[in-house]
Amino acid sequence: MTFRAEHWSLSKPAVRSRHGLVAAQEAEAAEQGAAVLKAGGNAVDAAVVTALCLATTEPWMSGIGGGGVMLVHLADERRTVGIDYSMTAPASLDPARYALSGEEGPEDALFVWPRVEGDRNMIGPEAVAVPGAVAGFAMALERYGTLSWAGALAPAIETAERGLAASWYATLQIAFGMSGGLGRYPEARETYLPGGAPLVSQTPHAPLRRPLGRLPETLRRLAEAGPRDFYEGETARRIAADMAASGGPLTLDDLGAYEAFEVEPLAVPHHDGVVRLMPGLNAGPTFARALGALDARLDRAAGLDAGAYIAWAEALSEAYEYRLAHMGHDGDASGRGCTTHLSVVDAAGNMVSLTNTLLERFGSRFMLPGTGILMNNGVYWFDPRPGRPNSLRGGVKPLNNMAPVVVTDADGAGRFALGASGGRRIAPAVFQLTSMLLDFGLDLDDAVHRPRIDASGEGRVTMDRELAPEIRAALAGRFPTEVTESAVGQKLFANPQIVMRGNQAAAPTPPDARFAAFNAAAAHVQSPTAAVAIGG
Repeated sequence: MTFRAEHWSLSKPAVRSRHGLVAAQEAEAAEQGAAVLKAGGNAVDAAVVTALCLATTEPWMSGIGGGGVMLVHLADERRTVGIDYSMTAPASLDPARYALSGEEGPEDALFVWPRVEGDRNMIGPEAVAVPGAVAGFAMALERYGTLSWAGALAPAIETAERGLAASWYATLQIAFGMSGGLGRYPEARETYLPGGAPLVSQTPHAPLRRPLGRLPETLRRLAEAGPRDFYEGETARRIAADMAASGGPLTLDDLGAYEAFEVEPLAVPHHDGVVRLMPGLNAGPTFARALGALDARLDRAAGLDAGAYIAWAEALSEAYEYRLAHMGHDGDASGRGCTTHLSVVDAAGNMVSLTNTLLERFGSRFMLPGTGILMNNGVYWFDPRPGRPNSLRGGVKPLNNMAPVVVTDADGAGRFALGASGGRRIAPAVFQLTSMLLDFGLDLDDAVHRPRIDASGEGRVTMDRELAPEIRAALAGRFPTEVTESAVGQKLFANPQIVMRGNQAAAPTPPDARFAAFNAAAAHVQSPTAAVAIGG
């Protein structure tokens, strides 16, 4: 890291290894996943272990009170499968409870929705959708992993029992949560704001640790009773009791009816590869639409010049215009229908791209006293305005922003897997990185350090200040633009994690066969906690 007078210049080199690799948003969780690879587990085992540990080491981003989607690439079969464990609105959710207040949403809000009275679609028990994480992780393990359910939970139980380390970054995240309503509910307030303020460690090398309520007990029960206990057993009964006591619409019947499901990914041929995406009510179809519009606009021979950035911005802007106007449970569902992302590759070439979320930082801010589970605010994904394709409705899935990607050769051999957190900025970030790697053949280290744009919001393009002046000028001549700057801990251009199979990353030129067996991985450059861990 070097300091310049006007701003920081950050770098985080990609990692290469003949062993498996885990790229995740938090280093301790990545190390736990890598330990599974070292012990002989496969990429699915490592991904599930990492995701469960993130619920205890980065609890403001994801957890068992949330949901998500994942793509699993099976190297021997040259096949990619998808698992959808996204959240569903409670069946009894009443749209009339979410009357508009007449105010515009907050300036820093994730969505352009107008404000709801009491912010009940964002904060508190009425913002909670049915969580899918436990069902999704269990399905992945049962079908494609080698670990037992109890074995996969063991590392998360260990990290939960140690408690949350009050690092400077955790303190910062809790402070952000405090300004966003984290202190409204007693269990979350006692856990994250003891004495009314975030816990601060005076000795960074030995941070104070904060108990996570009854979460360790809940994880132990799930390990012993099995994953369906979350939906049909004692854990489900405790969740339902706390929700009923708080006035939230989530019921025991909602939990019992929940199932994750496997899907056939979208397969979009592009250049010399195939981009595989999740179908349904996520960002996969939007990504596919943008990719389909890219070929006619992109001049690969010209390299990454202003024309490439304009082509990206045009394709993304058109895809997002369609998304906002037409996609949702009452519109184009394209199939069945603050976040964390992790990507894993094992030594055999199996890959996982997994996105799991509570939606916003600390989700609904509502932590259940009976289980210690921090619950999502998935209801906020719905447009609160009636008559829209994605309007509020009980028992259906909202349109979400998750966009895991697996790229293969035409014959199905895996090349790379990636995804990101960052709300509506996820798909533009993953789209650009995919194009950098697939269309322009950049090595991984170069790609993750290139400045990006965001074109996810109503025709406006946000540009990284690090872009060359001629690229910024060209974009400004075509779109309404604003210039911003990535900084430590911010996700203005999303938070990607990437793994790669083969010799494209940091390989010598011309290609050398000795590097063909290497894996490579990169963690989000601007994140102080994201890391790659080696499973060997």
